[in-house]
Amino acid sequence: MKKILFCLLIGTSFISQSCINDNEDPVAVAPSDGARVDPDVGGATQPNQVWFDLSANAEILTKRTDWDLAFYSGSAFKVVLNSSIMMAAGKIPDATNIDMVTESNLTSLKNQVQVANFNPANEIYIDDVNGNFPAGYTAIGEIKANDAENAVYLVNMGKEIYTGSVPTGSVATGGDSRGWMKVQIVRTTDGGYKVKYAELGATTHKELTIAKNTAYNYSFVSLKNNKEVFIQPEKKKWDICFTVFTNIIAGAGSYIYADFVTTNNVAGVGAYEVLVTSGSGVEAYNNFKTSDIDQSKFVYNDQRVIGANWRNPVGTNGLEVYGDRFYIIKDPEGFYFKLRFTRLTNTAGERGRPQFEYKPL
Repeated sequence: MKKILFCLLIGTSFISQSCINDNEDPVAVAPSDGARVDPDVGGATQPNQVWFDLSANAEILTKRTDWDLAFYSGSAFKVVLNSSIMMAAGKIPDATNIDMVTESNLTSLKNQVQVANFNPANEIYIDDVNGNFPAGYTAIGEIKANDAENAVYLVNMGKEIYTGSVPTGSVATGGDSRGWMKVQIVRTTDGGYKVKYAELGATTHKELTIAKNTAYNYSFVSLKNNKEVFIQPEKKKWDICFTVFTNIIAGAGSYIYADFVTTNNVAGVGAYEVLVTSGSGVEAYNNFKTSDIDQSKFVYNDQRVIGANWRNPVGTNGLEVYGDRFYIIKDPEGFYFKLRFTRLTNTAGERGRPQFEYKPL
């Protein structure tokens, strides 16, 4: 009897140890089963930014013109422009008093602080397109503790959302000019931001105070509407965003992309692209499993891993989704997903009606 019990104990120990060895590096199981999703980008003028949480299978919509500036919530004091509406900013030379700046002093600078005019020199007037903040470059310099060190900036407020008709298959990423403002930002004594802003011809200015909220990547402000606004979900509650985007073309400066998808790299989202070199892209996607994940390929310092790489606006069959690629995403909670795009337009051929599917790994 003792021999039987001893053998049972040894066998149980062996089985338990085998299970541990088979799962030495377990992958967290996402709460979502995946889905096929039609993000509400809004059609050919692409008015919406769509913030999507893969774990929750949930989206938050905001209009691209709802905000102007984003104030970083971490320990650094960084301010980011709204790339989706083609904003830009340039330091006004020798200006320290915002009320003393007049439009007559700014003619030359206004000609420079432009977006998408095929001038490589204009890259300094937009933020780091990698979105690698707070380390990345921002057109508005880091806000210093000494108020006197914080410059006054000429801010190109970008473009309104286009309101006219758009031919089928085309896009219109911007409408009328939203004008210009002069802006100066300082720190508050309690660790937040104070933004001073005015129209170029004004001799007085308005002010808004913005507190940091570490549950979010940023706090957002609409200078046009004189208030703080809700834009992004909490930093761990979104993974990808559908948006119009100001990007860089090497040798040609800034350029505007429709159908763009960014990742939430500020909160730690990583992603990489899988290119299928032979066979069916759909089959490769369906067969991809947890053990196929290559940790060395994840990119955490560039929000453009997906970008516009998923679609071909000049394909041999017209507007096309590339069928030879899909994406692996690691969210802020450590869950893994595979994602592929299935549509660029709706059945009527209208842009801004994408579709994707994803599954947890």
